[in-house]
Amino acid sequence: MKQKFLVSFFSLAILMAGLSSCSSKSSDFKRSRGTGKVLNGKESFKFNPEFKNQVTGPGLVFIEGGTFTFGEVQDDVMAEWNNTPNQQHVRSFYMDETEVTNLMYLEYLDWLKKVFPNDEKYGQIYKGALPDTLVWRTPLGFNEDLVNNYLRHPAYALYPVVGVNWIQAVQYCNWRTDRVNEYILYKSGKLNAEVIQNPSIETIFNTQTYLDAPDQALGGNTDLYYRKNKRSKKDTSLNVVNRTSGLIMPAYRLPTEVEWEYAAKSNNGLREYNSLMGRKIYPWKGYYTRTFKPGRNEGKELANFKIDDGNYDGLAGWSDDGADITAPVKSYPPNDFGLYDMAGNVNEWVADVYRQIIDDEANDFNYYRGNVYTKQAFDKNGKLIVITPDSIPMDTLPNGKIIMKQMPGAPANKLIDENELYLRQNFDRADNRSYRDGDLESSRQYMKEQEDIDADPNLRMYNAPMHQIYKDSTELVKEFDKSNQRTSLINDQVRVIKGGSWKDRAYWLDPSQRRFYPQYLSRNDIGFRCAMSRVGNKTIKKSYRRPTN
Repeated sequence: MKQKFLVSFFSLAILMAGLSSCSSKSSDFKRSRGTGKVLNGKESFKFNPEFKNQVTGPGLVFIEGGTFTFGEVQDDVMAEWNNTPNQQHVRSFYMDETEVTNLMYLEYLDWLKKVFPNDEKYGQIYKGALPDTLVWRTPLGFNEDLVNNYLRHPAYALYPVVGVNWIQAVQYCNWRTDRVNEYILYKSGKLNAEVIQNPSIETIFNTQTYLDAPDQALGGNTDLYYRKNKRSKKDTSLNVVNRTSGLIMPAYRLPTEVEWEYAAKSNNGLREYNSLMGRKIYPWKGYYTRTFKPGRNEGKELANFKIDDGNYDGLAGWSDDGADITAPVKSYPPNDFGLYDMAGNVNEWVADVYRQIIDDEANDFNYYRGNVYTKQAFDKNGKLIVITPDSIPMDTLPNGKIIMKQMPGAPANKLIDENELYLRQNFDRADNRSYRDGDLESSRQYMKEQEDIDADPNLRMYNAPMHQIYKDSTELVKEFDKSNQRTSLINDQVRVIKGGSWKDRAYWLDPSQRRFYPQYLSRNDIGFRCAMSRVGNKTIKKSYRRPTN
């Protein structure tokens, strides 16, 4: 009897412990473990206890992070030594299911056209976002129908947008971030419908300004999200939310090179304990570009690429890959992550500045080259400086294209200074694009003064051509760099492209392959897709089972 009682007692204790552990999270959100105060009370700290996990944003697919072999593990037939294998760890993130399409980009252009008047003051903003349709021209080819139709004709609506340079791609990601969060706040009853239906240059919504200075967001027009307390007409508080609500989504952005390659290789069972091995040639399983599964699709190409000289889509008929230029997104099977066209169709911009060396000795966790650390600018009274319609910063690219650097409503930024760098151990500069590769310490001129190197381009480690463009009175003067002393095309304005395209051979379909292109130029075989960081839990699934062979 006594033994039965002890068994029952311990069983009950184990059950109560399990229930306690299950409810520990909810109890932590009810009362502060730091001060003992009740959370979310009238005078206490406000926090959203209902938040569970980050919601997957429009168009995105969840990519669970992990460790993998980054770089080429096949023969380096080009002998470039710019993608030697190394182990990298990637945090979980999200990535667009497909490349950004013409339809998606046209929505962006339509919004710009509605908001910014086509006049002398603002007309360059819309023009600066337009893809370069002349990328389809070639001296010995007839492609004028593509020049005129590829971007806007509905027949090409679901084709990947091309002719977009890296800077334009980044600006699209920024615009998308604000439009998605704007719509979330509208659907949650935080913003007036007028913000969505009638956007204007004076009241452009910006996520960062909304979070940091809500009274200055939307051009200071608080009526656009002002809600009076139903019981008291005297309540003048703003009905806004902050990051603790979990409602605001992280920014859309270009994926880093390591993220892009990890997502392209995908988790296809090539495992060694907890590492994803890099034995794949293509984003799909197998060593061939065609499927060998029996059925109606046997022998079909798995990507859109140039098969042979003068052969962009195979012979017409069963063996045709279905495309001669780009193809509509989702024309070919997705990889194991559910991503389409991670090989072929178009090369894709990624966020990284190109360097031949991937410095895994410096870092092998969420590797990225391109950090330029900035901070928000405040006036002498401590008030956040927000870009206004009269203070839009513009930039003239080396090819003469004029673009908007920041949109009205966004907070003004500046490089961090000595205040943020003083006694800091993890970084010592604002601009880290050439960190440990291209800076003075790693160049053959390491004994010279930095001022001497800056004054003489021939002494720089990466002495790429420096084309000049400036205004002389009222005219724009372009000076092409004709120097014959240049030994490199690499500088801090070249970005990595990945994936291969409709005009590339199968060699470039390997996710490990990498090339570069100036960030201010565009081509008819380069597109892009967006990514988003994952906050919170690494995984969405609650548990895993070991796969069986």
